[in-house]
This record gives sequence, structure tokens and C-alpha cells, in this order.
Amino acid sequence: MITVYGYSSSGNCHKLRLLLTQLEREFKWVEVDSTAGATRTPEYLAKNPNGKVPMIETDDGRILTESNAILCWLAEGTPFWAGDAFVRAQVLSWLFFEQYSHEPYVAVARFIRGWTQLDSPRRASLPQLRERGNQALAVMEQHLKSHEWFNGDAYGIADIALFAYTAVADEGGFDLSAFPSVQAWIERVRQTPRFVAMPAPPVEVLSRLALPD
Repeated sequence: MITVYGYSSSGNCHKLRLLLTQLEREFKWVEVDSTAGATRTPEYLAKNPNGKVPMIETDDGRILTESNAILCWLAEGTPFWAGDAFVRAQVLSWLFFEQYSHEPYVAVARFIRGWTQLDSPRRASLPQLRERGNQALAVMEQHLKSHEWFNGDAYGIADIALFAYTAVADEGGFDLSAFPSVQAWIERVRQTPRFVAMPAPPVEVLSRLALPD
């Protein structure tokens, strides 16, 4: 049994829920509201000094953090991360892209719009975040014009990693109609076996997301 410590409205956490469900692997989910300081308690920091979600714990007490590292471990030996060394390295390149060129802009714009107060000074950064996020989406669009997946010839963990926040990019103020190949890929992911969508954010977050910047 694997225990997943995660915040359900987090794309980084939902990656693990999606993969574990599609692997048909039993797991226990422990909800940890990172936005309310639940990752900064002494008990949590004793397990993960970096104080973030997601985190997984095995029955024998081993701890693993960082969402994309966890995806690699869970997918080892499965079709979700298959192929020769070069293909697997290409998958890793997309995982690094997601964390360095995509998530810091697409996910952060969503967080600022939904999880900060309307008068937060952080909202001034939204135009720049969208500019950089659109650059990442354009890279994805270019790839998807000639490929169905990011994981080589079949759906896998690179697609799961990139899907999590791209599928809710509109909540950060991104217009995905400018990226038709990305939109088509999102629909392909949603049609994969045992797909599960990310749970809706809390009501107060949804109310902020519905407002203009």
C-alpha cells in the first residue's frame, strides 16, 4: 500500500492520483491543505523537510517527494514509461520542461487567480506569467502538430505530467483556443482508460477564478 499525501486541487498531486488509478494500483490518499500551512507542521516537516506536496510513503516507511520523480518510480516497468534509453530520456526531457518552463507560469497564474486575495500585489505578475506560459504552450503545440503524445508513440507519464495543469490553464487566464493541437491532445488524454479528472477547487477559490483579473 502506498500513502499519498496531497492537495486535491494541485495539479502536481493529481498527476499521482491519475497514474495510480490508471495503473489500477491500490493507494491511500491523505488530504494535506498546503495552502493552509498543513505542510509546515513539525510532523510533516519530519517526513519532508522541503514542506511541499505531493509526498508518498511506502509501508516500510520510505519517503519519496517531487511529483515527476514519483511518476518515474511508479511507472517503472510499465507501459507508461517504456522504450529504449533514448525514448525514456525524451520522456525525462518533457518532465524537466514541465517543471522548469511550464508549471512555474501556467500553474502559478492559476494559483494567484484562485488562491490569493483580489488585492494581492502578486496579481501584478499575471501578464508576465501568461506571456511565459503561452511560450510553453506554443512549444507543446508545435510538438503535437506531428505527434499524438509526449511519451513517444503511446500515452504515458510525460503526458500525465503536462496534462495536469494544461487542462486547467483557462483558470489561470490562458486561452487554449490559440492551441488547437493542445486542445485535441487534452481530449485524447481524457479518453484514456480509467481517466479521472482533477477535483474542483474549494468554493471560495472557484468564486475568485470566475472573476476578471
